[in-house]
Amino acid sequence: MAYYNIVTQSNESTVVAEYTASSVRSDAYQSESDLEREFIALLKTQGYEYLPIHTEADLIANLRKQLEVLNGIQFTDDEWKRFFSVHIANAKESIAEKTRKIQEGDSRINFKRDDGLTKNIALINKADIHANKLQVINQYENNAGTYKNRYDVTILINGLPLVHIELKRRGVAIREAFNQINRYQRDSFWAESGLFEYVQIFVISNGTHTKYYSNTTRDSHIRDAKKAQSAKKQRTSNSFEFTSFWADANNRIIPDLIDFTKTFFSKHTLLNILTKYCVFSSENMLLVMRPYQIAATEKILNKIEVSNNYKQYGTIDGGGYIWHTTGSGKTLTSFKTAQLATALPYIDKVLFVVDRKDLDYQTMKEYDRFEKGAANGNTSTQVLQRQLEDRDAKGNPHTYKIIITTIQKLALFVARNKGHEIFQKHVVLIFDECHRSQFGDMHEDIVKYFKNYHLFGFTGTPIFAANASTRGKPTLKTTPQAFGGEPDADGKKVLPLHTYTIVDAINDNNVLPFRIDYVDTVNRKAGIGDKQVKAIDTEKALADPRRVKEIVKYILEHFDQKTKRNGKTYSFRALRNIEAVATDKTRGQVAEVKDSVRLSGFNSIFAVSSIAMAKAYYLEFKRQMQDLPEAKRLRVATIFSYAPNEDVEDANGMLGEENSDDTSQLDAGSREFLESAIKDYNALFKTHYDTSADRFQNYYKDLSLRMKNREVDILIVVNMFLTGFDATTLNTLWVDKNLVMHGLIQAFSRTNRILNSVKTYGNIVCFRNLEEETNKAIALFGDRNAGSIVLLKNYKAYYDGYDEDGKHHDGYEELIAKLQDKFPLGQPIVGEQNQKDFIALFGAILRMRNILTSFDDFAGNELLAPRDMQDYQSNYIDLYQQLRPKNPDKEVINDDIVFEMELIRQVEINIDYILMLVAKYHDSNCEDKEILVDIRKAVDSSMQLRSKKDLIENFIATVNTATKVDDDWIKFVTEQKKTDLDTLIAEEKLKPDETRKFVDNSFRDGVLKTTGTDVDRILPPVSRFGGGNRTAKKDGIIAKLQAFFDKYFGLI
Repeated sequence: MAYYNIVTQSNESTVVAEYTASSVRSDAYQSESDLEREFIALLKTQGYEYLPIHTEADLIANLRKQLEVLNGIQFTDDEWKRFFSVHIANAKESIAEKTRKIQEGDSRINFKRDDGLTKNIALINKADIHANKLQVINQYENNAGTYKNRYDVTILINGLPLVHIELKRRGVAIREAFNQINRYQRDSFWAESGLFEYVQIFVISNGTHTKYYSNTTRDSHIRDAKKAQSAKKQRTSNSFEFTSFWADANNRIIPDLIDFTKTFFSKHTLLNILTKYCVFSSENMLLVMRPYQIAATEKILNKIEVSNNYKQYGTIDGGGYIWHTTGSGKTLTSFKTAQLATALPYIDKVLFVVDRKDLDYQTMKEYDRFEKGAANGNTSTQVLQRQLEDRDAKGNPHTYKIIITTIQKLALFVARNKGHEIFQKHVVLIFDECHRSQFGDMHEDIVKYFKNYHLFGFTGTPIFAANASTRGKPTLKTTPQAFGGEPDADGKKVLPLHTYTIVDAINDNNVLPFRIDYVDTVNRKAGIGDKQVKAIDTEKALADPRRVKEIVKYILEHFDQKTKRNGKTYSFRALRNIEAVATDKTRGQVAEVKDSVRLSGFNSIFAVSSIAMAKAYYLEFKRQMQDLPEAKRLRVATIFSYAPNEDVEDANGMLGEENSDDTSQLDAGSREFLESAIKDYNALFKTHYDTSADRFQNYYKDLSLRMKNREVDILIVVNMFLTGFDATTLNTLWVDKNLVMHGLIQAFSRTNRILNSVKTYGNIVCFRNLEEETNKAIALFGDRNAGSIVLLKNYKAYYDGYDEDGKHHDGYEELIAKLQDKFPLGQPIVGEQNQKDFIALFGAILRMRNILTSFDDFAGNELLAPRDMQDYQSNYIDLYQQLRPKNPDKEVINDDIVFEMELIRQVEINIDYILMLVAKYHDSNCEDKEILVDIRKAVDSSMQLRSKKDLIENFIATVNTATKVDDDWIKFVTEQKKTDLDTLIAEEKLKPDETRKFVDNSFRDGVLKTTGTDVDRILPPVSRFGGGNRTAKKDGIIAKLQAFFDKYFGLI
């Protein structure tokens, strides 16, 4: 047997395999300056040079020196002045342009020297990362901004500040460091020469906890704060919640600053992150990869290198699989893997293979978002062949390094081109959702015809022996059989290259946990359980029309509760040209048009056991809703196609694999029903689809886009949309079908994407008893202790309290008792600490109510009378308005107070409720003054209605026995709105027509747009020489417009 020596060894891993925390910890008090000194001392031991630089002149001088050393040149003073002013400190360049210089290409700038020759000046050496110079400075002073600032610690790379660290002493909330950086960005990062706008990564720490995030997260957070307050934005990726902990390859976080410094700030790790593991997207967002994504990428790249050196390509030992749970960002990981693999000199092509046409399109869009034009999709096998042969559409030579295609197209290509030259080339094949069984059908052809391949798979739910299907080839039943595996403790090659389970993702707040209701739907004699009923006559019992009727009735009665439709609205970026995008035949040439809209609550999928049951449920929904007003009807849609072995799959609880292209094999009755359902859809959304091949595929895409837009309320499916479909607005899965193992986790995971602070879990409502199967699936894909992390607790635990990890967690009843005991209504809350305690306690109650409202048992057990709840809510809002900054672009320094204002908006009343009370007052002949008290309390307890308080009170003053409340309210508001706007236009000398159009558009869009040129068009002319301050004038007008908008928005 031949033995081979490793020709090259890869550099150290960016993510340490396993980290053992430092055992020595001092109990002594540590000030912020002590923490800073300790941090810098540790950096110096790791090879960083400390520089006592505190001024811009010294910073620029050092930058010149380091760039000269890096590039082996000497700038003349004139050259440096030109290079610095044009290419480094150009005042016209934003953070995005500066980030692009660092991230894209080889970070070189073409510079014409005094002698006329052009020199490529590198800002950072990406080919040899250890050629870069790392330095550390502290207490840098910037006195040229809005306020004087002194920054904690900054890492210079070749003289440029690329990493900034803000420290707080132990015991202070880490969020204060986040807010401190936001103030620097607002007040001074842009000042002087703007060099601190080159910072790519921010690190925040209080010694105990340390996190990192990208520059565009910080920049966008400030811009979000500046936008119209009326937008009431949901949590976004610019928020503190999206900062990240560093971790080792086993997903154990490394929070302490000392440990973080030894790992994240080791020179090779930091330089690898900056040069390899950031993605500057086509949307100008800098995405810093998470530790598990980096670890997986490096595992694959290392496997390629080692197997290449040992000539193991073309065998199962040359590949492996990545187990990263659904929703953890597999697409970004695969993109970076493909990108770095194509850079290997011996790799000819990377093929990223998906299992459905819609995912082909979706992945192409995601790859395009990461880097425009980086990958190439194909609409047919002919186009795929041309790309594999490196020919463009006209037949001219064109290199295609990364190709995205489907299993079906690749299989067809292989079948038609047995002797093709691509089979001799060195190819990396990456399969997405590699647990899908279609892959098994192709495996033998790939192994047979491709000679020099590396085969890798990504999956959130691997197939092991425990969850393997009874069908298929016995040698290809499991993921390790198909892709190869790493040795376990017994030497069996079954383990993934890297693992990131659903437990890891929930712990890292990357996905949400699940909450499950089991709704009993089969009437039975006492003592007979579901299994016994199943044994008697399962299908007859479960398909009984009376059961279908009761389930539909339950869903209609509980839909608003489960999807939180009764709450107030949140801002959402919705796609406006869905049909144009769905029917686009040019593969992404139709630009997506998005706009901000206001949405209330979420939407849902209903998974059923068969096409026959889909039909039964769809028709029952129509029947039960036919007498409802159109505004009250839910928008119900359905989709299915031919799936072989459907009955067998459902009996086993495995998800069948429907073909989103094919309805031709459906029986006549099923296809006729589907055609009818699509006609209903067309009538609802003014579209033009049917069950023919092309139009059905477009229907599929249109439906998926409307689900993501929250335009469809309930989507009835058999198997479609239960894997690979992501919609952040989806929070509920209704289940009347057997699910087990990976099929169960895949289906449940449609609901647990993070959107905002109101969506705190994925809601699962089971009409079959899947508790045992759920526990088995979580044990397999999490760990044996995963249940308490993946699943929320039951109603009793949240209501009564529970003990966990040696600690008691107060239940709702205990929290209410504390509230009434410590903060009785009618008594002022005096003192800062008492105010903080009240805010924390009432916030905990709001969060608990947000969970409990989804339990049927909570109705009638709220403990607080509605009026008392409103009074407490009023106190809470009073403190919010008292303690939050008046200026929307400023943050409070003391940010240990967290207000749950999104949850307040979920439970607050609206104008319809107020008008109902006014009508009640009118019906009492305007004598029941107690109703006026109810109205005042309701208005005071509402964030939305406080701005409308004067308007409401003025209307009530006009109410008499002759008043027609609804009609007169509309007339009153319309007249008052016109009067107020006319007054505003006259007082501020605004352009009348332009102002009215601007205001009308704002009410239409649900947001007052204060950025861009729209506001400028309505302003009066200001003389350049008359001393008028246009900026101050504009800010004042915006404030008045905002107050006007808040007063009238949502009233009529």
